[in-house]
Amino acid sequence: MAGTSEIRLSRDRQAWAAAAAELVQAVGQEAVAARGHFLIALSGGATPEFLYRALTSPPFVDRFDWSRTTFFFSDERCVPPDDPRSNYALANKSLFTPLHIAPSQVYRMAGESSDPQAAAIESEQQLRRATRTDAPAQPQLDLILLGLGEDGHIASLFPGTPILRDRQSVIAVTQSPKDPPTRLTMTLGVINRASVVLFLVPGAAKAGVVSAILDPKSEAERQLPASLVAPEEGRLIWLLDQAAAAELPMDRLKLTARED
Repeated sequence: MAGTSEIRLSRDRQAWAAAAAELVQAVGQEAVAARGHFLIALSGGATPEFLYRALTSPPFVDRFDWSRTTFFFSDERCVPPDDPRSNYALANKSLFTPLHIAPSQVYRMAGESSDPQAAAIESEQQLRRATRTDAPAQPQLDLILLGLGEDGHIASLFPGTPILRDRQSVIAVTQSPKDPPTRLTMTLGVINRASVVLFLVPGAAKAGVVSAILDPKSEAERQLPASLVAPEEGRLIWLLDQAAAAELPMDRLKLTARED
């Protein structure tokens, strides 16, 4: 069974954040109803903060019971968990603390480890235990959130790197062109096993790369990390605001997009 793909448009950043919160809670409710728990991987960078603010504010803050949710991260910078650059630090401040999420519900990547490879192995073991998945099968999460870099990178998977061809690893150590250089990241193998992959992409700064991914003109654009996200059996949803979608052709939007 092949996965499905769709584009969802919001008129502005505020509507976009509300649509993102609604989607996250809807997928969570479906997962809890079907399996009794919700497994989600949060994305890195600054964009998720808009989602976190929506989830911790009315009307969304009282709509969902988070007690059956387990949180993971799609990637992490190799810094201490209280470092301002840490993806966990942002989520802990803006999401976990306001929602009173218990520490036992959060599996962060140990970016502060002196041995990043050992930290990657431990994160893989956590994923396998949570999903009850033995190697070599890939763990399956209910929802993976992804941002989009202006160079087409996702999580900490950067253009032209060998890890893009690796479908066996679950968590890998990678090098970023930006500081901090050493990262831990989910691979395409586990990303493409998710039940739902949700791209969170607002803002005019992302319009060019959104067009390159969703309306590629060259083989190079088709090989960008974001272009390689294609859930095997799940749903791929692009959540854009009007600014991020500005360079997409209207015929593509009419055929595939819906307004939120």
